[in-house]
Amino acid sequence: MRKWLVISYNLPTEPSRIRVAAWRGLRKQGAVNIQKSMWVLPFSEENYSALSLLSQELETNNGETIIMESVFIEEKYEQRVISIYNKARSLEYEEIIDKCNDFFIEIEDETNNENLTFAEAEENEEELNKLLSWFNKINARDIFGAPLRAETEEALEKCKKIFEEFSNKVFAKEII
Repeated sequence: MRKWLVISYNLPTEPSRIRVAAWRGLRKQGAVNIQKSMWVLPFSEENYSALSLLSQELETNNGETIIMESVFIEEKYEQRVISIYNKARSLEYEEIIDKCNDFFIEIEDETNNENLTFAEAEENEEELNKLLSWFNKINARDIFGAPLRAETEEALEKCKKIFEEFSNKVFAKEII
């Protein structure tokens, strides 16, 4: 049976930045919210370390935290949480796919406007690298294989190909 980490916390209403920091830290780690102020992560030493650091930060700011190691009594409960986990990853993958579509439009516009400069190539390469880095972060926390992973990988491969074609056009124009 799979082990899980559960963190529950109570925080003062002010300052709100502490609540936001907790939410961001948990989301960044890949945790999913299953009840008010109750978050779940698959058990790993890395996840435990991250939750411990977050717990210390929250308690330093007048919060109360509890971290538990847990197992689900029935498979259906675990599957429900895995479903929530996959949905969270799919939403993140959807954002990347949307940004890939923006990238395709940007490259198409630059090509149609014959804005084939090194500066444009550099800017688009930076955007591609951001997309790839973002994917790597999400993919690292996608341990259950969310359904949109493959589609996201395909979109990123298309981004790489389109960027390569754009770079070749820029190179050809700059050399002539």
